[in-house]
Amino acid sequence: MIKLSVDDIISKINAEECFEAVSEDYSFTIKIEEYVPYVCGAVHDGHQFRSELWKNCFHAEYERWYEEDPNTKEMIQSYPIVIAGCDSRFEYDLNRHPDTAIYNDAWGKQLWKFPLSEEVRSKSLKKHFNFYKVVKALMNKLESLFQQCVVYDMHSYNWKRWDRSVPTWNLGTANVDQERFSEVIEAWRQSLSEMQLPNGIVSDAKINDTFQGNGYFLKFITENTQNTLVLATEVKKIYCDENKQITYPEVVHAIENELKTRLKAHAKAYCIR
Repeated sequence: MIKLSVDDIISKINAEECFEAVSEDYSFTIKIEEYVPYVCGAVHDGHQFRSELWKNCFHAEYERWYEEDPNTKEMIQSYPIVIAGCDSRFEYDLNRHPDTAIYNDAWGKQLWKFPLSEEVRSKSLKKHFNFYKVVKALMNKLESLFQQCVVYDMHSYNWKRWDRSVPTWNLGTANVDQERFSEVIEAWRQSLSEMQLPNGIVSDAKINDTFQGNGYFLKFITENTQNTLVLATEVKKIYCDENKQITYPEVVHAIENELKTRLKAHAKAYCIR
């Protein structure tokens, strides 16, 4: 992996070069091993929280981890094109519009002891802007190369806060063309439901059950492309103890292994339609 400026990353994409890089401000990573019509994204994988914010934040490190999507990049790391955030959503949320990307409160609790200065806010929003500048360049290149593309927008969610049974996998499709892509969406749901997971975990999958797919990553790509389907794919946090901040590596590894074949097979079937 190398460190590159946003302009250099975009230049490499435009030249169809393969590379793996971290942005020069360490806010996101991107890997392109091969130009293929499918992308994996993990915008909430990051946990970095820059030091100038520490003393001003009411939320403890555990509280931030609890609301992030740890290990989601690890689950998709074997794929040819992966883009992932490095910073915590508590600094700025890549899955929100820039106007609302910096929280004032988070999950019912005030976030900042004192209002953020414009300078501090600008630093964060610049990173948000640069990430989407790269996303747009990447998707423009892929759509120029391939007839159709698909983006797997990977997330996880805390299930113990729900007072009802919730699925292992949830697909949020409210902001994609559900009629046009109905067969593709159902095929992905069906594949996820057939996963073989350890520790007696049942891999059921539903559509728009816990979340509807209202994230900015999905909306931005959908609005800036013609033939790209974004599948907001949420896994219930069965791969960790969300209350004790303990990760179960065998479950993370099992999900990664299952996705290695399932995601590629699904993308191949969609992209030749």
